This record gives sequence, structure tokens and C-alpha cells, in this order.
Amino acid sequence: MEPSHKDAETAAAVAAADRGASSSSGVVVQVREKKGPLRAAIPYMPFPVAVICLFLNTFVPGLGTFVSAFTVLCGARTDLPDRHVCCVFWLNIAAALIQILTAIVMVGWIMSIFWGMDMVILASYKEQGIPQQL
Repeated sequence: MEPSHKDAETAAAVAAADRGASSSSGVVVQVREKKGPLRAAIPYMPFPVAVICLFLNTFVPGLGTFVSAFTVLCGARTDLPDRHVCCVFWLNIAAALIQILTAIVMVGWIMSIFWGMDMVILASYKEQGIPQQL
């Protein structure tokens, strides 16, 4: 009788435990999310503004993203520090247009809601003082 795949995994785990392998072996693993230019252009806004943008994106796809583009012109930081402010502004306008134009087939509406949720998450990082580069 052949051992199953699950039995092989269990045997490997037991063998590793017998050898003394543990999670505290001194290895540090750092995971960084790679963001595309549109995602990295989402500004770090004050929390109330981010909640308003989420609300707007929920009921009128792309409107909150359009409003957030203007916060970049008002000094909101993004994950694209090497790009000019106007470039980041136009990236946000492009994201808003994509959301508006694809809202007809529900893709833009869903994208718009997730975009608004990202805005709120980034705003909560800013409020808690968590560094920008996660």
C-alpha cells in the first residue's frame, strides 16, 4: 500500500521536529508588497477625508478617487516619492476614469469600492504613525 501525500507531509514535519528545527532559528523574513503605479499613487489622506472618498466611491464609482487626486495637489504623500506631483495627480485621474468607464459591467464599481477601502487603510496607517513603506 502506497503512503498518501498527506502522510508524506506529516512524516516530513515530524522528521523536521526531531532534528530540532524551530521557528526561532534566527532567520528574519521580510515581505514587501510590490505595488503597480496606479496602486502606489493612492494618497495618504487624513482619515475623515479617506472615509468620505470611500463613501463617494461606494455610491458613485470613481468620484472618491477623483476627489483623492486633488489631495495630491494639496500635499498628500504617496508611495511614488520620485514622481512629480502632476504625474501622480494624472495617475489618480486615470484610475478614476477606469473606474467610471468600467462601472457599466460592475468591474469598475467593485474596483472603486476596493480603492476606497485602500484609501481608508492607508489613512489609518498615517493616523497610527506606521511607516509608508510596508
